[in-house]
Amino acid sequence: MSRKDRLFEMIQILRDGRLHRAQDMAERLEVSVRTIYRDMDKLIASGVPVEGERGLGYSMTAPITLPPLNLTMTELEAFHLGMDVVAKSSDAELAEAAKSLIAKVDIVLPEDRDAPALGWGFAANPLEDAAKGFKYMPTLRAAIRMHHKVRLGYHNETGEMTERVVRPLQLEYWGRVWTVIAWCELRADFRVFRVDRMRDVSVLPSQFGDDLGKTLSDYLEGLGE
Repeated sequence: MSRKDRLFEMIQILRDGRLHRAQDMAERLEVSVRTIYRDMDKLIASGVPVEGERGLGYSMTAPITLPPLNLTMTELEAFHLGMDVVAKSSDAELAEAAKSLIAKVDIVLPEDRDAPALGWGFAANPLEDAAKGFKYMPTLRAAIRMHHKVRLGYHNETGEMTERVVRPLQLEYWGRVWTVIAWCELRADFRVFRVDRMRDVSVLPSQFGDDLGKTLSDYLEGLGE
């Protein structure tokens, strides 16, 4: 597992707000406790709202807002798409400025909004990762809004590709990486998919309702169990 994937998994563990020991996370992720300490230092230094210390444990605290701006997820998507274009500019000064600006925004996200704020920004992934999935964002947004199922190809951290039919429930931002909370019909359970790992995303004609055990509320309730 690469470091960026491990950081992503650590955020998944911490997002329930409980206290987690480094030893427990190390066993779950199959790494040393020393590696967990180094990764946790990286997350904290990058602006992830984590509290704790070595020997006691770590927990996620309330997200940090970006005063005086309140960005919608669509506005945030537009920002990153625009910054990706500038970051690839032949003007080296502008390219570096774009990367610096994104890093500063990453540290203080997410914004306040009505939906639960579950994605905390951490500057751990290169901008190119997010750009890989930008073309699928309009399709995913439309499917979430209209409650349409989506068919997609998805590859994991080892490169294994599977085809999934999912119920997309919510887009989230994780510091240059976008994810989708979804009910996966293949696994018959909730899954969090990285958009940059998706391929051939298409909206299906079939719609889904608020079936018991398969809604966003059910997913959020499960985090606290």
